[in-house]
Amino acid sequence: MIRYTPELLEEIKNRNDIVDVVSQYVILKRKGRNYFGLCPFHNEKSPSFSVSPEKQIFHCFGCNVGGNVFHFIMKIENISFFESVKMLANRAGIELPQEEMNPLEEKRERLKEEVYKINQDAAIFYHEQLYKPESKAAQNYVKKRQLGNNTLKSFLIGYAGNNNELLNYLKSKNYNTEALLESNLIGKTQDGRLYDKFRNRLMIPILDVRNKVIAFGGRVLDDSKPKYINSPEGIVYSKGRNLFGLNVARKNSNGVLKRLLIVEGYMDAISLYQRGITNVVASLGTALTDNQGRLLRRNCEQVILGYDADGAGQAAIMRGIGILQSMGVDIRILQISGAKDPDEFVIKYGPEKFKKCMDNAISVVEYQVKNLKKSLDLNNTSDKVKFLNEIANILSKIDNSMEREVYIDKISNSYQISKEAIYAEVNKRIFKNRPIVSKKTLENTNINIINANNNKTIDEATLRRERMLIYLLINYTEQSYGRISKVCDLKYIKDERNKIIIEKLYEEIKESNNCENIIEQFDDENIINYLSGILAYDFEINDVEKAIVDIEKAYLRESKIDRRNFIIHELENNKGLDETQKQNLEKELNNVMIELTKIK
Repeated sequence: MIRYTPELLEEIKNRNDIVDVVSQYVILKRKGRNYFGLCPFHNEKSPSFSVSPEKQIFHCFGCNVGGNVFHFIMKIENISFFESVKMLANRAGIELPQEEMNPLEEKRERLKEEVYKINQDAAIFYHEQLYKPESKAAQNYVKKRQLGNNTLKSFLIGYAGNNNELLNYLKSKNYNTEALLESNLIGKTQDGRLYDKFRNRLMIPILDVRNKVIAFGGRVLDDSKPKYINSPEGIVYSKGRNLFGLNVARKNSNGVLKRLLIVEGYMDAISLYQRGITNVVASLGTALTDNQGRLLRRNCEQVILGYDADGAGQAAIMRGIGILQSMGVDIRILQISGAKDPDEFVIKYGPEKFKKCMDNAISVVEYQVKNLKKSLDLNNTSDKVKFLNEIANILSKIDNSMEREVYIDKISNSYQISKEAIYAEVNKRIFKNRPIVSKKTLENTNINIINANNNKTIDEATLRRERMLIYLLINYTEQSYGRISKVCDLKYIKDERNKIIIEKLYEEIKESNNCENIIEQFDDENIINYLSGILAYDFEINDVEKAIVDIEKAYLRESKIDRRNFIIHELENNKGLDETQKQNLEKELNNVMIELTKIK
């Protein structure tokens, strides 16, 4: 399927250091030779996600996902290998040759490009329609919302008429029916007639960070229902993977954003932009997704959550906090009063007052404390104790001791609680939650992690030896291959995954005396994840020669036992043996038994 040469893939990989790439998505901290962070592929509180700069691999010991930089981008961006190669090549400034695709791939890529062109043409068409004399209702709505020409052009805002104007325009450009329907701008009746899906609506194109039009939102010009119609997900649009207005915010900041305000709807973002708040995006729905969180983290240093004050908005704030905290984002929560949402506030009180609210946006801890206070009466002793306990729970989760101290100071002064009392409760929770782990327990835990989903009938010593064999072949090829391959036949490998990996290693080393890129020889995600676990695991090899000798002895013993059992079976069951044959077998059996006793 992929037509790129191994040399080109190697160059792309070498020019995309895995630590740099992963750092765009995950906060990493160095521990010894590797980097660790919270896994972006499953929820966890303690970092089990490891990145090795030496081996250029990642592996999570919590969910057992792993691989190289291509695999990471495939998984984090939910794209194909082919697309990950293009993305990383582009990041490194490497020009790719024209690649070949199979017919299905080619058809899908052509269809995607066609839909992008349709969307772009439609956005320009709608925008031009807005300025025509017959679009008075849309023009009046725009004036009522006080949207100026600069805002209309920045967001390419347009108007969809009441007939099939767009259909007729796109037909004149000779787009095929399949692509028109795939764009979700055009519908089809049961009797086969095509029609415009968006009618008599203000049209807001949704663009991705590459400035490609991927979808549309349409708002009615009066109070009729539904107020909004949005493009469904399709071949070029995934709602949870994009943020409305990010392309505009990046353009206005020359691509360097210190902070971003995130609001619920695109009309909120447009209204704020009109009034000078240009670092604003909308989440295309009330709930922030993991992918949107990663987009935010890659594009700014601080995120201000500016969701509405209603129940859904507050629930969205809590979800946003959970997602962004796990990614190490600096989060602030916008606090406004006298208006139900940022749009209403900025219209009512002006942009300067709104910017002050952004500057004074509170931290997550302050937000949690404020919400807690709402439900308790601090004049009541019982409630005050509850308050202290909950505060201690919140503060005990802060890793940075200096940050924790600042909050303890602030809370003590604000709520007349002694610092000593807060420290006592916080420390109680910190030490209570800190596990005491013996070295033996840790070793067993690491072994169990690497054993996830393995065949439980194989004893642990055998499994560890097989993984050690793989590790030695990859990391100490010249020292180990010639010796290990002589004594270790594949039939002695008990675990099926280990057998597949070792067979491939033997092939690669025999062919090129190199197995550095072994992980790329597999398409099976389970094998990739499993192999990355072996590569990431610390076998604590202090003496490579001794480790190889141990493996040699183990499999030499296996082969001798195998031969011993065969000879015994032949002597006991084969009645056709003549006396000479029997004597030879008995002599060989005796030698095998002596050799076995020599192998310690």
